[in-house]
Amino acid sequence: MITIEASILAADYARLGQQAREAEAAGVDGIQIDVMDGSFVPNITFGPGVVRALRREVDLFLDVDLMIVNPQEHLEAFADAGAGRLIVHREACSNPREVLASVRDLGVEVGVALAPETPLSTIEELLGLVDFVQVMTVTPGWGGQDFIHSQLEKIRRLRQMLGARGLGVRIGVDGGIDTTTAPLVVMAGATSLVAGSAVYKGAASVAENVAALKASVTANQKGE
Repeated sequence: MITIEASILAADYARLGQQAREAEAAGVDGIQIDVMDGSFVPNITFGPGVVRALRREVDLFLDVDLMIVNPQEHLEAFADAGAGRLIVHREACSNPREVLASVRDLGVEVGVALAPETPLSTIEELLGLVDFVQVMTVTPGWGGQDFIHSQLEKIRRLRQMLGARGLGVRIGVDGGIDTTTAPLVVMAGATSLVAGSAVYKGAASVAENVAALKASVTANQKGE
Protein backbone atom coordinates (compact mmCIF):
# COMPACT_ATOMS: atom_id res chain seq x y z
CA MET A 1 0.00 0.00 0.00
CA ILE A 2 1.38 3.38 -1.05
CA THR A 3 0.66 6.21 1.37
CA ILE A 4 0.79 9.94 0.72
CA GLU A 5 1.65 12.55 3.33
CA ALA A 6 1.15 16.27 2.79
CA SER A 7 4.08 18.39 3.92
CA ILE A 8 2.84 21.58 5.53
CA LEU A 9 6.19 23.21 4.77
CA ALA A 10 4.57 24.23 1.48
CA ALA A 11 1.22 25.26 2.99
CA ASP A 12 -0.09 28.76 3.67
CA TYR A 13 1.16 29.37 7.21
CA ALA A 14 -1.67 31.80 7.90
CA ARG A 15 -4.13 28.95 7.28
CA LEU A 16 -2.30 25.88 8.56
CA GLY A 17 -5.33 24.33 10.24
CA GLN A 18 -7.52 24.86 7.20
CA GLN A 19 -4.84 23.56 4.83
CA ALA A 20 -4.37 20.44 6.97
CA ARG A 21 -8.13 19.85 6.89
CA GLU A 22 -8.16 20.28 3.12
CA ALA A 23 -5.47 17.62 2.79
CA GLU A 24 -7.42 15.32 5.11
CA ALA A 25 -10.59 15.79 3.05
CA ALA A 26 -8.58 15.08 -0.10
CA GLY A 27 -7.63 11.67 1.25
CA VAL A 28 -3.98 11.94 2.29
CA ASP A 29 -2.76 9.43 4.84
CA GLY A 30 -0.85 11.84 7.04
CA ILE A 31 0.69 15.25 7.54
CA GLN A 32 4.44 15.66 7.71
CA ILE A 33 5.72 18.52 9.84
CA ASP A 34 9.27 19.60 9.02
CA VAL A 35 10.94 20.89 12.17
CA MET A 36 14.01 22.98 11.30
CA ASP A 37 16.25 24.72 13.82
CA GLY A 38 18.44 27.07 11.77
CA SER A 39 21.48 25.01 12.77
CA PHE A 40 21.27 21.52 11.29
CA VAL A 41 19.62 23.18 8.30
CA PRO A 42 19.57 26.92 7.54
CA ASN A 43 15.79 27.37 7.71
CA ILE A 44 13.70 27.78 10.89
CA THR A 45 10.14 26.44 10.95
CA PHE A 46 7.87 24.75 13.50
CA GLY A 47 7.91 23.70 17.15
CA PRO A 48 5.81 21.39 19.35
CA GLY A 49 3.06 24.03 19.57
CA VAL A 50 2.31 23.66 15.86
CA VAL A 51 2.11 19.88 16.22
CA ARG A 52 -0.26 20.27 19.16
CA ALA A 53 -2.45 22.71 17.22
CA LEU A 54 -2.65 20.43 14.19
CA ARG A 55 -3.48 17.48 16.43
CA ARG A 56 -6.64 19.36 17.40
CA GLU A 57 -7.51 20.12 13.76
CA VAL A 58 -7.24 16.73 12.06
CA ASP A 59 -7.44 13.03 12.82
CA LEU A 60 -4.58 12.27 10.45
CA PHE A 61 -1.30 10.61 11.35
CA LEU A 62 1.24 13.32 12.25
CA ASP A 63 4.75 12.55 11.04
CA VAL A 64 7.34 14.86 12.61
CA ASP A 65 10.63 15.19 10.74
CA LEU A 66 13.24 16.54 13.16
CA MET A 67 15.83 18.38 11.06
CA ILE A 68 17.58 19.56 14.21
CA VAL A 69 20.80 19.11 16.15
CA ASN A 70 20.59 17.19 19.43
CA PRO A 71 17.18 15.70 18.61
CA GLN A 72 17.24 13.63 21.80
CA GLU A 73 16.61 16.82 23.78
CA HIS A 74 13.26 17.42 22.10
CA LEU A 75 11.78 13.97 21.49
CA GLU A 76 9.43 13.95 24.47
CA ALA A 77 8.02 17.40 23.72
CA PHE A 78 7.03 16.41 20.18
CA ALA A 79 5.67 13.04 21.25
CA ASP A 80 3.57 14.70 23.94
CA ALA A 81 2.30 17.22 21.36
CA GLY A 82 0.78 14.42 19.30
CA ALA A 83 3.39 13.07 16.90
CA GLY A 84 2.67 9.57 15.61
CA ARG A 85 6.20 9.18 14.31
CA LEU A 86 9.47 10.94 15.04
CA ILE A 87 12.08 10.97 12.29
CA VAL A 88 15.65 11.83 13.24
CA HIS A 89 18.38 12.50 10.71
CA ARG A 90 21.32 10.14 10.80
CA GLU A 91 23.72 13.03 10.29
CA ALA A 92 22.44 14.75 13.45
CA CYS A 93 22.95 11.75 15.74
CA SER A 94 26.34 10.95 17.24
CA ASN A 95 24.79 8.00 19.09
CA PRO A 96 21.94 6.89 16.81
CA ARG A 97 21.13 3.67 18.68
CA GLU A 98 20.49 5.59 21.87
CA VAL A 99 18.35 8.21 20.10
CA LEU A 100 16.25 5.61 18.27
CA ALA A 101 15.74 3.66 21.50
CA SER A 102 14.56 6.85 23.18
CA VAL A 103 11.98 7.37 20.43
CA ARG A 104 10.78 3.77 20.85
CA ASP A 105 10.42 4.29 24.60
CA LEU A 106 8.00 7.16 23.94
CA GLY A 107 5.55 4.81 22.23
CA VAL A 108 5.64 6.41 18.77
CA GLU A 109 6.94 5.08 15.47
CA VAL A 110 10.68 5.32 14.94
CA GLY A 111 12.06 6.88 11.77
CA VAL A 112 15.51 7.71 10.46
CA ALA A 113 16.30 9.95 7.47
CA LEU A 114 19.28 10.10 5.14
CA ALA A 115 20.48 13.15 3.23
CA PRO A 116 21.34 12.60 -0.45
CA GLU A 117 25.09 12.49 0.19
CA THR A 118 24.82 10.03 3.11
CA PRO A 119 25.43 6.37 2.19
CA LEU A 120 23.16 3.53 3.21
CA SER A 121 26.05 1.96 5.11
CA THR A 122 25.53 4.53 7.89
CA ILE A 123 22.18 2.98 8.82
CA GLU A 124 22.79 -0.64 7.82
CA GLU A 125 23.12 -1.76 11.43
CA LEU A 126 20.15 0.34 12.55
CA LEU A 127 17.48 -1.11 10.28
CA GLY A 128 16.21 -3.53 12.92
CA LEU A 129 15.55 -0.60 15.27
CA VAL A 130 13.29 1.49 13.02
CA ASP A 131 9.84 1.38 11.48
CA PHE A 132 10.56 3.85 8.71
CA VAL A 133 13.51 5.03 6.62
CA GLN A 134 13.11 8.34 4.83
CA VAL A 135 15.30 8.87 1.80
CA MET A 136 15.77 12.57 1.14
CA THR A 137 15.65 13.31 -2.58
CA VAL A 138 16.53 16.97 -2.06
CA THR A 139 19.02 18.63 0.26
CA PRO A 140 17.26 19.04 3.64
CA GLY A 141 16.26 22.55 4.61
CA TRP A 142 13.98 24.05 1.97
CA GLY A 143 10.83 23.13 0.09
CA GLY A 144 10.33 23.39 -3.65
CA GLN A 145 13.70 21.93 -4.69
CA ASP A 146 14.28 19.75 -7.74
CA PHE A 147 14.26 15.99 -7.32
CA ILE A 148 17.72 14.37 -7.23
CA HIS A 149 17.39 11.37 -9.55
CA SER A 150 20.54 9.66 -8.30
CA GLN A 151 18.62 8.76 -5.13
CA LEU A 152 16.47 6.27 -7.03
CA GLU A 153 19.33 3.78 -6.88
CA LYS A 154 19.61 4.32 -3.12
CA ILE A 155 15.90 3.51 -2.76
CA ARG A 156 16.33 0.33 -4.83
CA ARG A 157 19.32 -0.81 -2.79
CA LEU A 158 17.49 -0.07 0.47
CA ARG A 159 14.51 -2.14 -0.68
CA GLN A 160 16.83 -5.03 -1.52
CA MET A 161 18.60 -4.71 1.81
CA LEU A 162 15.34 -4.80 3.75
CA GLY A 163 14.02 -7.71 1.71
CA ALA A 164 17.17 -9.74 2.28
CA ARG A 165 16.73 -9.30 6.04
CA GLY A 166 12.99 -9.93 6.02
CA LEU A 167 12.27 -6.53 7.57
CA GLY A 168 8.91 -4.82 7.07
CA VAL A 169 10.37 -1.33 7.38
CA ARG A 170 8.54 1.25 5.24
CA ILE A 171 10.51 3.42 2.85
CA GLY A 172 9.50 7.05 2.64
CA VAL A 173 10.72 9.57 0.09
CA ASP A 174 10.75 13.31 0.72
CA GLY A 175 11.72 15.99 -1.77
CA GLY A 176 10.56 16.95 -5.24
CA ILE A 177 7.67 14.49 -5.27
CA ASP A 178 5.12 15.25 -7.99
CA THR A 179 3.13 13.38 -10.65
CA THR A 180 6.34 12.73 -12.62
CA THR A 181 8.62 11.58 -9.81
CA ALA A 182 6.06 9.74 -7.66
CA PRO A 183 5.84 6.76 -10.05
CA LEU A 184 9.63 6.59 -10.25
CA VAL A 185 10.15 6.27 -6.49
CA VAL A 186 7.34 3.73 -6.18
CA MET A 187 8.95 1.61 -8.93
CA ALA A 188 12.22 1.86 -7.01
CA GLY A 189 10.58 0.51 -3.84
CA ALA A 190 9.17 3.43 -1.88
CA THR A 191 5.95 2.90 0.08
CA SER A 192 5.34 6.41 1.42
CA LEU A 193 5.46 9.68 -0.51
CA VAL A 194 5.86 13.07 1.14
CA ALA A 195 4.65 15.90 -1.09
CA GLY A 196 4.57 19.61 -0.35
CA SER A 197 4.49 21.83 -3.41
CA ALA A 198 2.64 19.15 -5.41
CA VAL A 199 -0.17 19.31 -2.84
CA TYR A 200 -0.32 22.99 -1.91
CA LYS A 201 1.06 24.96 -4.86
CA GLY A 202 -0.29 25.79 -8.31
CA ALA A 203 -3.68 26.82 -9.61
CA ALA A 204 -5.46 23.55 -8.78
CA SER A 205 -7.10 22.82 -5.44
CA VAL A 206 -5.56 20.60 -2.78
CA ALA A 207 -8.14 17.94 -3.63
CA GLU A 208 -7.25 18.08 -7.32
CA ASN A 209 -3.53 17.95 -6.59
CA VAL A 210 -3.84 14.93 -4.29
CA ALA A 211 -6.06 13.15 -6.81
CA ALA A 212 -3.47 13.74 -9.53
CA LEU A 213 -0.69 12.32 -7.35
CA LYS A 214 -2.71 9.22 -6.55
CA ALA A 215 -3.62 8.77 -10.20
CA SER A 216 0.01 8.97 -11.27
CA VAL A 217 0.95 6.15 -8.91
CA THR A 218 -2.09 4.03 -9.76
CA ALA A 219 -1.52 4.39 -13.51
CA ASN A 220 2.08 3.27 -13.07
CA GLN A 221 1.10 0.22 -11.03
CA LYS A 222 -1.37 -0.76 -13.77
CA GLY A 223 1.27 -0.24 -16.42
CA GLU A 224 -0.64 2.50 -18.17
